[in-house]
Amino acid sequence: MSTDRRRGAGLVLLLGALTALGPLTINLYLPAFPAIAAELGAEQGQVQLTMTSALLGLAVGQLVAGSVSDAVGRKLPLLVAYGLYVLVSAGIAAAPGIEALLVLRAAQGVLGSAGMVIALAVVRDTREGVAVGRTISRLMLVVGVAPVLAPALGSQLLLVGSWRLLFVALAVLAAVLVVLVALALPESHPPELRRVGGTAGAVRSYLGLLREPTFVGLVAVAGLVMAGQFTYITASTFVFQEIYGLSAQQFGVLFGVGALTVTAGTQVTGYLLGRLRGERIAGIAIGVALTGAVGIVVVALTVGTGPGLLWPLLLAVLPTIGAVGMMFPVIPAIALGRHRHDAGSAAALIGAAQFGMAALGAPVSGLLGGSVATMGAVMAVAFALAGAVMVAVARAVRE
Repeated sequence: MSTDRRRGAGLVLLLGALTALGPLTINLYLPAFPAIAAELGAEQGQVQLTMTSALLGLAVGQLVAGSVSDAVGRKLPLLVAYGLYVLVSAGIAAAPGIEALLVLRAAQGVLGSAGMVIALAVVRDTREGVAVGRTISRLMLVVGVAPVLAPALGSQLLLVGSWRLLFVALAVLAAVLVVLVALALPESHPPELRRVGGTAGAVRSYLGLLREPTFVGLVAVAGLVMAGQFTYITASTFVFQEIYGLSAQQFGVLFGVGALTVTAGTQVTGYLLGRLRGERIAGIAIGVALTGAVGIVVVALTVGTGPGLLWPLLLAVLPTIGAVGMMFPVIPAIALGRHRHDAGSAAALIGAAQFGMAALGAPVSGLLGGSVATMGAVMAVAFALAGAVMVAVARAVRE
């Protein structure tokens, strides 16, 4: 392998690690929800709100990090954000109550978002054409897999420590990433391409993007798909452990299987990009996801739920999350392919929509009763809306 190829592969690995911190921030502690509720004397709904606060932090933080990186470069914002992340995570590990946990989780989300948005911007800085989409497919593998694999890792850590250990682990990971960024990440956004004008320039950049109907449609699709995904992720910890009777470790293994399925979906998209139009790939994936979500409802209403009835549900769940995996790379690839100089801001809007909609969608299933049928129905609504918007986007691109 040539030196340039080794450097390129090393950069993708580093960007993947930076991208992973946001999803790990969200879901590493999912298996610990019952333990957190018991130790802090909190209701399950209050513990679920700590995820919502982190998701909102990720949404807001991406808007800030993306814009700042367009103005000052990619490297400095990462160093500052992840350095502060270490301190906040240590604070969470010592949190005395649910109120402190809610506030600190929001701050952790804001800081953890930097790697996700800046990694996409670095790809746009350093790649052209189909290579943008294919590299993004590798990073979106992380975005798709990490939320699903994180509970499996968290469940194993719970075998050797309390829920607080999970946040110590996140602090250590962030500290390692600070060192790697300082030593190994080249600055990909030179001064002559940086946005000028301070806050006013940032506002102009965002307004310019939001005035483009096709881009706004893609942002909406990305957000709705993520809302459907997080409806499953948030509901599943109670569905599989309380309704189907799985242990925390069995739940982690099941999420590991889901991670492989999402991985397959992201890599299918990486293979198809350049062979099919991105809009066509997105349409196929949304159709499969919608069919699978409807299948979840049908299984719940006809086969039933409870111990011993897991396999029929998995036959509907796995194709659904696999199709969501296909969606993760293709929407940013379509959107960022049209925006180079404001790639950070474009990636930020996509990420903010994803995690903003995820924050709104995550508690809906629980508020409506938390049943398997409700989970599937909420997912189906999100995917149906995404499909309707994608049809309009594809029509506009063709014209």
